[in-house]
Amino acid sequence: MSLRAAITGLMLLAPAAAAALTLDFPARAIPVAERETSGDSQFFPTAPVGEDKPAGTMVEGALRQQAWRLDSASLTTLQILAPLRAQLIQAGFTTLFECEDRSCGGFDFRYQIDVLPEPDMHVNLGDFRYFSARRDNGGKPEYLSLLISRSANSGFVQLTRIGAPEDAPQIKASVTVAPAGLALTPAGPVGEQLEDVGHATLDDLTFKTGSSELGDTEFASLKELAGYLDAHPDRKVVLVGHTDAEGALDANIALSRRRAAAVAERLIKAHGVNSGQVSADGVGFLAPRASNLTTEGRNLNRRVEVILSSTQ
Repeated sequence: MSLRAAITGLMLLAPAAAAALTLDFPARAIPVAERETSGDSQFFPTAPVGEDKPAGTMVEGALRQQAWRLDSASLTTLQILAPLRAQLIQAGFTTLFECEDRSCGGFDFRYQIDVLPEPDMHVNLGDFRYFSARRDNGGKPEYLSLLISRSANSGFVQLTRIGAPEDAPQIKASVTVAPAGLALTPAGPVGEQLEDVGHATLDDLTFKTGSSELGDTEFASLKELAGYLDAHPDRKVVLVGHTDAEGALDANIALSRRRAAAVAERLIKAHGVNSGQVSADGVGFLAPRASNLTTEGRNLNRRVEVILSSTQ
């Protein structure tokens, strides 16, 4: 049975008597953008776009906005929104308005709301959902909205929050078990991920800083990958190394290739994998999965992925 991972997200400060809330996302989510201002205004729609002026509420206050990319090729926008919406309602928020692409008003609706720029927040005009809500913090209204969309391989979530107390906690990340019953991209056995979505990240690998020397640990991901290749001798994979954005591109590409090659060598020599099934390459920092502006993001970007290259 697959380990269904999920992340989180946002620490929402409730009224004084209430505890802080952590929103759990239904798949592993990577923070990709954020914006914060001490005083701003934001339009919260309360009806679809029509011929008349947009219906909604203009809210002023401290603005916090952040976007995440979800590593999931299978979750629909509703499957992403539903558990987040339920948690917000449980935390005391009252729904203001909710709609999906066509019922929202499509293009016109998308461009009446404030959206963080591409590629961090991707909005598919034919597949997005919007949800807004409010609650009172000691008599002062707090407004919050979610914009959910997806690409072919990822989900995207933008959370906009305005009117929260100035000392409300920033967004935090944690890992929990996702709500049961959702069709998630596997985050467990490497072989399952290769079969289902064609790639997997070998997140347990460790290298010495600035080095291509792989740690001496017996990594579970390599054992799983070796088992998969042994059971499927007709399958081939490519190991792809990635780095953060510190340093020159040429040097990072070379380092990422050496790291991928070190993983291939470990698979062949320590796990008996057929050398004809494995190749290695590297792309340096050209394919980040998180922002290189933060330590957390750079740590996430330093990785080796495995891609199924067989077509049958």
